[in-house]
Amino acid sequence: MRILIDTQAFIWFVENDKQLPLKVKAELEDSHNTIIVSIATLWELTIKITLGKLRLSGNIEEMIDKVYSNGFEILPILPLHIMKLSTLEYFHRDPFDRIIISQGLSENLAIVSSDKVFDEYGINRKWNNL
Repeated sequence: MRILIDTQAFIWFVENDKQLPLKVKAELEDSHNTIIVSIATLWELTIKITLGKLRLSGNIEEMIDKVYSNGFEILPILPLHIMKLSTLEYFHRDPFDRIIISQGLSENLAIVSSDKVFDEYGINRKWNNL
């Protein structure tokens, strides 16, 4: 399965946070799945770290290294994603989540997120149903 992981789930995974359900963690560790991190996630982390709003166990370079060391892929923001974004209703106001939703819809990816607002967009959100 190809899975796009949202920012919070990525943080909880790489920080080994107990808030990440064990079923979700197992799915992200399953070598049969392709786990994808949006470049928007790394952009959001960079902004929050720089502003002092987020403290992680490492800096942004180490977070990028964790993407690759876990065997995850990075998904760039493509024109297709922006076009999809332009059609989305404003159920969700967070610009980073909106582009992740747009990428998931455009690329037909399941999205791992605890955010129930994602469901308003008809995506295949994975959290409690893994």
